[in-house]
Amino acid sequence: MLRVTAACCALGALGALASVAVATQDAQRPPNLVVIFTDDQGWGDIGCQGAKGFETPHLDALAAQGVRCSNFYVAQAVCSASRAALLTGCYSNRVGISGALGPSSKIGIADAELTLAELNKQAGHATAIFGKWHLGHHPQFLPMRHGFDEFYGIPYSNDMWPFHPVNPKAWGDLPTLEGHEVVGFNTDQNRFTGDFTSRAVDFIERHADEPFFLYLAHPMPHVPLHASEAHRGRSEQGLYGDVIQEIDASVGAVVAALERTGNTERTLVVYASDNGPWLSYGNHAGSTGPLREGKGTSFEGGVRVPCIWSWPGQLPAGRVCETPLMTIDVLPTWAGRLGQALGEAPVDGVDVWSTLRGDSVLPERPLFFYYANNELQAMRRGRWKLHLPHSYRSMGQRAVGADGQTGKYDYSWKTGLELYDLEADVGESNDLAKTHPRKVEELLVDVFSMRAELGDRLTGQPGPQRRPPGRVPTER
Repeated sequence: MLRVTAACCALGALGALASVAVATQDAQRPPNLVVIFTDDQGWGDIGCQGAKGFETPHLDALAAQGVRCSNFYVAQAVCSASRAALLTGCYSNRVGISGALGPSSKIGIADAELTLAELNKQAGHATAIFGKWHLGHHPQFLPMRHGFDEFYGIPYSNDMWPFHPVNPKAWGDLPTLEGHEVVGFNTDQNRFTGDFTSRAVDFIERHADEPFFLYLAHPMPHVPLHASEAHRGRSEQGLYGDVIQEIDASVGAVVAALERTGNTERTLVVYASDNGPWLSYGNHAGSTGPLREGKGTSFEGGVRVPCIWSWPGQLPAGRVCETPLMTIDVLPTWAGRLGQALGEAPVDGVDVWSTLRGDSVLPERPLFFYYANNELQAMRRGRWKLHLPHSYRSMGQRAVGADGQTGKYDYSWKTGLELYDLEADVGESNDLAKTHPRKVEELLVDVFSMRAELGDRLTGQPGPQRRPPGRVPTER
């Protein structure tokens, strides 16, 4: 009896030691990161920010259990540039990327840039991207060369194919890639959201017991809009609403996979869009809510996007963060959670973790908004936004498109040196430059500093701190 008791005690002690070892090992395991990035989704296109005609219960639940950022920005209101900023923590102009790279482009993300995927690889994460890349389609620019273990998706926008509604003859076939290999052309886009979601869920399940970084970059709701049969015709709004509801279901599937694999409390989920809606497409475009203009402009509707950060147990539930934050902050914030160094090359973002948690207030800092060709068009500091003289596109009084056909923008619009108080006038309708000249002068100090560093095509300044993009070698 004594021997049995002793044996039981020994087994109990071993079991306790094993439990301590497992707990210690789990505590030492780096956390996971999931970034879900949509394309052309407007600020007003989630339920908790006033969406009409469709529902987003999973996004609303994500916001309820995390932090919704009401003043969250992209660095440039267009595809490639926005993604470059997200993945490098830098203004896209600093890393030599602007606008939207197409099939004829000879540039892409440079090898020297530290990407969010490479940061995670350094910490021992498995990494994957499913969806749209758009940082160069030549082999040297593809995800597998920049920190990702897996890639399934398209190299650039889903309208860059022979079925473009305006210029179908200008585009070749749209490839679908698995790693570096082309596995099809002009894939049925009704499958896109579901296929990329299935890949994402499978990735989570395969790597449930190790740290991972998942980048789910949905091509939707960029036109042409496509939804699976299961989701088509389900929203009051029409096809655009169907697409958003399928994306919302995708978020639900990813969150469920995290819960099923026991990864909910060890995973930060970040949800955002690459820019505002493509307004010329009418009912196939989203809503900016109360914001002015949309994609392709530096007005709030172009650069302010929906954003949610959720990490149960680490971030407070149901918090609304009104401090202006940006996609450039994702990489340095995550580096802080991993304890990883960012390298020698400067980044523009900052670690905003304490601000997200509500532990401290981030000091006011200037945020800069560029558009194509390195044009510094606007900046924000605190409640104030300063527009610099530039041309922009607007629908104005022109008729918008419908059902996949686009209206024609008026490109003759111009803005002068204009000042807006975004806390009182989020729609940027009341120019206060003449009544607040000292505030204009104060903000111009930031502008002059940034122009001297990264340049500005509008004023002919080259920008000595701009780093070159990667380039395809020239044949001799």
